[in-house]
Amino acid sequence: MDRSSDDPGSEVRGNTTLASGVSAHTDAPMTPTPDGPIPAPSELSQPGAAFVGEVNPEGVSQDNFLDGKLKLYQPKKGYRAGIDAVLLAASVPAQAGQTALELGAGVGVASLCLAHRVDGLSLTGIEIQPAMVRLAQQNAARNGLDARAKFVSADLSGPRRLMMEQGITPNLYDHVLANPPYYEPDSSWVPPDESKRKAHTTQTAALADWVDTACAMARPKGTVTFIHRADALPGLLHLIGTRLGAMKAFPLWPHRNADASRVLLQGVKTSRGPFALRAGLVLHEGDYRGDFTAAANALLRTGAALKL
Repeated sequence: MDRSSDDPGSEVRGNTTLASGVSAHTDAPMTPTPDGPIPAPSELSQPGAAFVGEVNPEGVSQDNFLDGKLKLYQPKKGYRAGIDAVLLAASVPAQAGQTALELGAGVGVASLCLAHRVDGLSLTGIEIQPAMVRLAQQNAARNGLDARAKFVSADLSGPRRLMMEQGITPNLYDHVLANPPYYEPDSSWVPPDESKRKAHTTQTAALADWVDTACAMARPKGTVTFIHRADALPGLLHLIGTRLGAMKAFPLWPHRNADASRVLLQGVKTSRGPFALRAGLVLHEGDYRGDFTAAANALLRTGAALKL
């Protein structure tokens, strides 16, 4: 799940819109405002199935991503995706005919942004919250991507055989991507909303579980890509160890005079290539209240690829 509302360096509001209702300053969370009619309960329901957990049809909004190219359902309250998911999707070097797996897919924003950019790519998203899986499935269908994108409910900290029973097989995927929870529940403020709490904290699966699963699911020479807090980079590198090589760390700078707030980290399974610290991407002109840079706009508005 995307955690971009946690840090001022990657949050958005202001005067320049990314899509209808999505604006461009970084002093408050980027949470796209509703665009178009709120879906009726019958539109989000399937025979014999009902919403469970934190989301119900009356609590859902329809939001634009990639300048309206994707129209996605999200909960009005609790977890809502932001720019971290879009940047994560942009950084995956996928090609037509390949396969990708997203861990912690939420409502499918990163997976569907990636599927929109790479025609012919097959994606699977894993999400622990069944209500989010339902929304992700609806989002894929609404945007004509359900033939190539599917979402299943699974717990990364559970027995791996349970994922394998759903067709999620180790050493299978050309690309694995993940936006793990950014905080430990014992060392940070815990959101009262249960959906947001599961998205923002490692209460259900430790960061080591995310790293272990990502590395296991990628095929040899496949890529694994994370987005996380910049200060989490040493811990991520330690957990990955030698399982990935040709590692590239790509900082995301809120503006030119700020410390990096996020980092994209990508490696290749079984590679022995050297580590590289890239120059990264500046998100905003001027200070964090400025408009997005041209490079950031290309990613957030058009869904362009980000070469790490």
